[in-house]
Amino acid sequence: MFQDINKEEINQVMESAWSAFHVYRKRSIRERADFMRAIAKEIEALGDELIIVAGKETNLPEARLKGERARTIFQLNSYAAACEKGEWLEARIDTAVPDKNPPKPDIRKMLVPLGPVVVFGASNFPFAYSTAGGDTATAFAAGCPVIVKAHPAHAETSELVAKAITKAVEKSGLPAGVFTHVHGKSFEVGQALIEHPFTKAVGFTGSFSGGKQLFDWANARKEPIPVFAEMSSINPVFLLPGKMEISALEIAKQYAGSVTLGVGQFCTNPGLLIGVEGDALNHFTTTLAAEIEAIAPATMLHEGISKNYIQKREQALAQTGVDTISVSKIEAADNQGSPTIASVSAETFISNPVLHQEVFGPYSLIIRCRDLQQMQEVARHIEGQLTATLMATDEDIINNPELVDTVQNLCGRFILNGVPTGVEVCLSMQHGGPFPATTDSRFSSVGADGIKRFARPVAFQNWTNELLPDELKNENPLNIWRTINDTLTKEPLN
Repeated sequence: MFQDINKEEINQVMESAWSAFHVYRKRSIRERADFMRAIAKEIEALGDELIIVAGKETNLPEARLKGERARTIFQLNSYAAACEKGEWLEARIDTAVPDKNPPKPDIRKMLVPLGPVVVFGASNFPFAYSTAGGDTATAFAAGCPVIVKAHPAHAETSELVAKAITKAVEKSGLPAGVFTHVHGKSFEVGQALIEHPFTKAVGFTGSFSGGKQLFDWANARKEPIPVFAEMSSINPVFLLPGKMEISALEIAKQYAGSVTLGVGQFCTNPGLLIGVEGDALNHFTTTLAAEIEAIAPATMLHEGISKNYIQKREQALAQTGVDTISVSKIEAADNQGSPTIASVSAETFISNPVLHQEVFGPYSLIIRCRDLQQMQEVARHIEGQLTATLMATDEDIINNPELVDTVQNLCGRFILNGVPTGVEVCLSMQHGGPFPATTDSRFSSVGADGIKRFARPVAFQNWTNELLPDELKNENPLNIWRTINDTLTKEPLN
């Protein structure tokens, strides 16, 4: 239905974005915020048509899609508010000290936009991580034009949202190149977008293989550029003995829901459940197995994800030492994901890298440890993750400081007595983690701090007040928070 963009068209798109960058980056943070709010209104104005089209393309239920649309609109509005507050700019002012030997110059620093950003739509979130999702919103807030490559699994949905953004561009009086929407199923399209010299950053949510390939292309350029890729995560859950003694059955029921939420198609799905052998873990396993057997398979986002789930699941279950604990008693139809729990010893898990790979769907693996020392060894062998969870009492935490430190070191979001599924959009959220969870663990793809991904610091030395950007002028015309001579303030400089 939609034609792949060719290299000549990509060049035209990128030239237009580069030209628009020199206009848009000079728009005030308040003007950028108004533009983002205009996008939110246009998406809302799409009404039921957007939900109907997305439902046909993704198999997601109406309630989920309406919730995700609301989240997307909230993201745009909340990031707009953060944009105009200006805290993300990290404005710093150190005034001159001419009597110092040697004299200290006046130095003022702030973040400025990188340039055109290419965003790859995600397959599992047609709104919140796609065309007008978090990457697009934060790039706009930073002052960057955006080129979105639609995910082919929901191309029509992406097209509808793109038209809403284009309307907002026009109504806001911005150059057309501030936003461009393209299609492309072939890897050559993604490669050409990454390698174009006017591309200055990339946002991606998807598979490890896809994100790593984009990262490699970006780093092979004559001018390497940052790729902010959210990739693979199995989100380990450590079941500590004290907590298990008092709450094993409750935890099992809680995690049956988390493992199967959204047919397991979340990047925060708990793929590893790590406990110490004994009666408590046996009760947990028995209860979890019964819960999983009663949960019906459900249709996955598209045929490709379903096939990948079946293949990865079968590969994991076929590994030596892996026991299948529970599978839904209801037979799965075409493109449905069957909830599954397996189990393996800690020794086997540590020695078999296949078991460390994400199985994207309603699947989780219980790792049986002899004792807490072996649990610590398991933790040391787990790669970087978006999240890690401790199900623990206060005493469990206090008595196992080394384990706690090891688990904290491998994740971006550290959870106590909860589930990893569900990512709140707020300033304190960290949605990122050490490789291979993401390509850069210093940044979050959720929350207003994500704006900083698409900006870089510039220091202005010895500039007169009249020539400085508004963000750094003495009078503080934007009324933003700034650090002046090591003091955080909104006060103007006299």
